[in-house]
Amino acid sequence: MKRNIKILLLLLLFPLVGLGQADVKSQLYLPANYDHYLELPYKKVDNWKGVMDLFIPQNAATPRPLILFVHGGGWTQGTKGTANQFKIFFKQDYAVATIEYRLAKDAPAPAAIEDVRSALCFLLKDPKYNIDPNKVVLMGGSAGGHLALLAGYQGVNKQFDADCDYQKTIKIAAVVDKYGITDVWEYINSKNGIRNAVWLGGKAKDQEFAAQLSPLTYVKKTSPPTFIVHGTADPSETTSTR
Repeated sequence: MKRNIKILLLLLLFPLVGLGQADVKSQLYLPANYDHYLELPYKKVDNWKGVMDLFIPQNAATPRPLILFVHGGGWTQGTKGTANQFKIFFKQDYAVATIEYRLAKDAPAPAAIEDVRSALCFLLKDPKYNIDPNKVVLMGGSAGGHLALLAGYQGVNKQFDADCDYQKTIKIAAVVDKYGITDVWEYINSKNGIRNAVWLGGKAKDQEFAAQLSPLTYVKKTSPPTFIVHGTADPSETTSTR
């Protein structure tokens, strides 16, 4: 199992360059020999509908490993992008899902992380999607990297699973974090992060609540293998991290 995870992480390394928000103006790419579920609803809360684009290899003899991608945007903007950014995974016959989640304008934290967990539950509970529950990788950039870490480090903790009716424990094989923050309190009190404190709504001054939303809080020896990518010359004002 450890060898498989190492191989998987090596494969994940290659598309990290330029893996930020996909260019929505680029030509829509749909992988061949895949079933395409575009704008697939996975959750509805009041007037908000959570959707994903899901790509499943056709006629797979065995359940497929899943890459679930979470977009960035400071929890206040961004979209799920397109399939164009996942071509290397399609060549390896991975299932791929890229999701929308509630932004700050739709609902404050912890709504976004609850949506990521709901998307996982949705995919794992339905056998028609043929997902291997032991080979699920969470991946994201910026705020999406933070959410991938937070969702991946929960283990048996179901605090963000109120909208999840998947009864088994969600097992995460690995997490790939592209410059996502790990300490929410530190970030929202920084020069670069203060503008994104709106995501916490009325609890922006609640340090305990910020800790609940921080991946650092949940790090342990049993946490999934994690690949973290950062740069030292990133001009973005939203990449401050610890």
